[in-house]
Amino acid sequence: MCDLGYETERTEMETRLKLILSNPAYKTFVAIMDGSVCGMIGTFAYSSYEHNDPSGRILALVTSSTARRRGIGRVLIATAEKDFAERGISRVALDTRLTREDAHKFYESLGYERNGWRFVKQLPVTN
Repeated sequence: MCDLGYETERTEMETRLKLILSNPAYKTFVAIMDGSVCGMIGTFAYSSYEHNDPSGRILALVTSSTARRRGIGRVLIATAEKDFAERGISRVALDTRLTREDAHKFYESLGYERNGWRFVKQLPVTN
């Protein structure tokens, strides 16, 4: 997550992963090169209000800064798409920051199309 710009402590990531890995709607795939993790993709499958069939989201995709431009991202995307297809999911969405132009080109080269806008608002926690 740090390679994506999200400063994360090891203990924070362990806590997140415990919750994610216990939920079958989430899938996490990792890429290993020379015995070390060099990339990951996290996905989520869900029912939607808009469509009858299930949908999928790519929630995170990252390759380590030392392993970029080696096809790892493409392999991770292909792995996630294969898993989605095996679960009967044909519609996949993802978000990327407006400033990540290289990421936009990457996703477009894999057949993803720009579709709409994402709006974000931070709410105060009341519990």
